[in-house]
Amino acid sequence: MSDYESNVPSPLAWPNYYAAQSKRCKDARLKAFFDAGVVDPQTPLNEVPFLAMDFETTGLDPREHGIVSVGMVPFTLSRIRCRNASHFIVKPRQTLLPKSVTIHGITHSDVKSAPDLDEVLHDVLPMLAKQVVVVHYRHIERDFLNLALLTRIQEEMFFPVIDTMLLEEQILQKQRSVVASLLGQRSTLSLRLPDIRERYGLPRYNLHHALTDALATAELLQAQIAHHFDDKTPISQLWC
Repeated sequence: MSDYESNVPSPLAWPNYYAAQSKRCKDARLKAFFDAGVVDPQTPLNEVPFLAMDFETTGLDPREHGIVSVGMVPFTLSRIRCRNASHFIVKPRQTLLPKSVTIHGITHSDVKSAPDLDEVLHDVLPMLAKQVVVVHYRHIERDFLNLALLTRIQEEMFFPVIDTMLLEEQILQKQRSVVASLLGQRSTLSLRLPDIRERYGLPRYNLHHALTDALATAELLQAQIAHHFDDKTPISQLWC
């Protein structure tokens, strides 16, 4: 999965990437996404429009597996807009494996008459436009979506994300003792979404429903920023 990370622009290069893609894209839906532009890198966190996003998939490798559901929840640091949240079940082009069905509970019957991801892009891409996407482990949502678009419309799509897993890892690294730092020891605390949420006093939700996990990720970012960051911090210091 890390093969695709090398193609992701550096944090301050996102505006140039969007401008270049808006000229390069041929698909009208994707061009509209890039035409909308990216949030200014200097925008303070408390003014950023966020969109938490989660995928359930047939597996963990975007080169071999596909997306089966998409959950999206728009929010800011002060408000989560559940009324504007969206959830889509889509039919993967890859085999729906028994192991993944056990995890997310989406069955062959559920996806049999579901649309292909290509058919819901006209709903998904406008929701992503001019938002900062928040995920828990960027190699799922960003890599899966990019590979899915390359397969369907032969075009690339990267976008900046705040990865709450990566953010928590960085927070824990800063909290290490001086001795641990000198010894190069890493924190042994879990980076799983429910475990991190528990450390912030957030309630436990049932896992592996894309919409619920997106909501859980939105709440986690709000907690992480409230505990560890000035809300005037420029967004470019957190996104990747």
